[in-house]
Amino acid sequence: MILYKADDALICKVFVMTLKGAAQDWFHTLPFASIGNFKELALIFTKEYTSYKMVRKHADHLFNLHKKIDESLRDYLKQFKAEKANIIECNDQVASLAFKKGLPIEHELYRELTTSLR
Repeated sequence: MILYKADDALICKVFVMTLKGAAQDWFHTLPFASIGNFKELALIFTKEYTSYKMVRKHADHLFNLHKKIDESLRDYLKQFKAEKANIIECNDQVASLAFKKGLPIEHELYRELTTSLR
């Protein structure tokens, strides 16, 4: 695209080809010929989708997660890993402590983790 940096029409067309799902549907709702150049398209797109940006969280957020009584260990781990992926600079020691804290005290894994760390 660097070679075509002056060709706004081409850049707009290529950008639109990268859109999928709801973003592509959104683009097709724009009035015909309502975009004059790529800068305009980028501004409109950014305004539309800025609110969808994922908010990065801090490691202390992990301490709010708890395994529910009817939740399997596999599901708790899956949720924990998904939340950990959104954490800014989360080290393994903090993640381990938060994971263990989220387990019920009577859970077998909690007991194993507690006794093996002493």
